[in-house]
Amino acid sequence: MNEKSNELVRREIITGSRRFSNYLLTIVLTLGGIGFVLSGCSSYFKINLLPFADPTQLTFIPQGIIMLFYGVVALTISIYIILTIIWDIGSGYNEFNKEENVVRIARNGFPGKNRKILLSYSIKNIKSIKLSIEDGLNPKRAIYLCSKDQRQIPLTPVEQPRSLQELELQASTLSKFLEVSLEGI
Repeated sequence: MNEKSNELVRREIITGSRRFSNYLLTIVLTLGGIGFVLSGCSSYFKINLLPFADPTQLTFIPQGIIMLFYGVVALTISIYIILTIIWDIGSGYNEFNKEENVVRIARNGFPGKNRKILLSYSIKNIKSIKLSIEDGLNPKRAIYLCSKDQRQIPLTPVEQPRSLQELELQASTLSKFLEVSLEGI
């Protein structure tokens, strides 16, 4: 997360789906999907379409059709990930502006009527900054903006969990900047 700040305005740039892991996953799914589709087609047509294997020995039902199905599913998922990368879903910024007394949270969504998501809150309506840490099999570490009307707005992007030290530093810096309390530590 990139940060730009001065004494009265703090802006955090949020990385969306244009991450290295998504690019790598798309490449792996595309290559695997093509391989499975070619294997399924080779077993149906009895023509070897793969240079490194001989799937013509497979019976089309059930093995070839299952490989064809897995290939189509992998290619469909890779197309979906490619589209989220192109549209940069989830990218945006968090802006904390003391000059205008407002907090703006902007994100890109899927194309359509509500593609740009912009939330604005008055700094007066902010109760606290909450740090939420859940460990276990699927760890979740997030910073929330808590409003006086009991809403919790997530400020951290969806990504690999960051270190506790980094998360605590960001939350405490933000709570000092906004002059609100810090919960959850």
